[in-house]
Amino acid sequence: MTKAIILTVLLAGLIVIGSSTSALGAQLDSRINPNNAESPFKISYLKTVFVEYPNGGDLFDALGGAEWTTSGTADATNPGVRELITKLNNGIKSDGSQAQISDLNVSYDFHLKGRNIQTSIDYRVILEGTITNYVITEDTQKKLIDLGWRGLTTTSPIQIDGIEINIPLGILETEEPILYKTFVGTEAENILNRELINADFILEQPLTNWHFLFDPTGINADASTFGLDDEIKGFVVSSWTMGESSLREGRQVERVFEAEVMADELYIVRSVQSSDQANLYTIGFGALDILDGIEIVGVTPTPPAEFMTTSTGGFPIMIIYGMAGLAAVAGIGFFFISSRSMKKQSVGQQGIDPSDLVGYQTSASSGGYQTNRGEAQLKSDTNYKTTRNVYDAAPETTQETTENKKGGALPKGFETKAEPESTKSSKGKLPKGF
Repeated sequence: MTKAIILTVLLAGLIVIGSSTSALGAQLDSRINPNNAESPFKISYLKTVFVEYPNGGDLFDALGGAEWTTSGTADATNPGVRELITKLNNGIKSDGSQAQISDLNVSYDFHLKGRNIQTSIDYRVILEGTITNYVITEDTQKKLIDLGWRGLTTTSPIQIDGIEINIPLGILETEEPILYKTFVGTEAENILNRELINADFILEQPLTNWHFLFDPTGINADASTFGLDDEIKGFVVSSWTMGESSLREGRQVERVFEAEVMADELYIVRSVQSSDQANLYTIGFGALDILDGIEIVGVTPTPPAEFMTTSTGGFPIMIIYGMAGLAAVAGIGFFFISSRSMKKQSVGQQGIDPSDLVGYQTSASSGGYQTNRGEAQLKSDTNYKTTRNVYDAAPETTQETTENKKGGALPKGFETKAEPESTKSSKGKLPKGF
């Protein structure tokens, strides 16, 4: 019964995994060089919309088995990309940051896959560009870097070569007019009008909740990723990583919006977008701070003297060593106490005393070959009746024996039978009939 339940759960999991699509949220990756006027960044936006038709209907007839893909790329020479740069820079400015996007390349990919019970639409937009004006101030020892630009978001429609890339409902108007007409004017329209290009959560998550690491030798191995040469050896690389869901970093869950639409049949629309992720790197050792409500990082070429930290920052490494030492002492104490307890609980000889056993040979020679087999038996069988196997006991039987005239028992086969009274002779008289 247990095996059947386990197999059922595994099969259900495979069905769910096989019929669903990963819907990651915004994913930001940026490597900032304080010594340069601009640095690269890359951010991806992903979302999946499911349209379910459990009772069939017109959408089942139109979408069942359908499949198409719309994709394309564009650079800053495209009017739609230039409009997107303007919208993003306006959003960065409204967040209080002075940084600006100077160049941008856009790639988009929308994929619809129709199935018997539902249709999935995967939306993906990838922005790769350069960020400038991120250095607030600098001196000979430290530079202040603006990190308040990371919430790259726009709520405006963005058209590139006639394709709407920010509002999920827009692509349906072009590719699936039946689906578009079914959802316009319903609660599903509000869900599908939620913008795709949204990284607000990356900005809302304080950098103090991100995991911090620094690598004193990282620039030697990763110089090419920053477009640098070996002349800057000796600098460190600091990194902040966001995406973990915990008590400290906060609970991060999928953003799911669902609506029911009653047309010719009941249809269910569900938009799924998971929590955002981000990785920020800077050359130099970074110390977080806040300036006029904007999160900044003070960068120095090397870390402060005797600075020690873990991935979450500010936790002395000597405490870790101390905890490891305490664990070792506790382990030694545990084994010592266990050994003493076992000695106290030890008992003497159990079972038959070896001194009461005697060995004898059981093998026999065959020609010139002799084995040395033997077995042990008790020297005395005094206590045999108290230790023998009860199943070895055989019922006692009595056998009648015929004794001879001298009182001895006759051998088997020589017993005599008693003669009948009528055949016995008396004193000198012959038996009857003689």
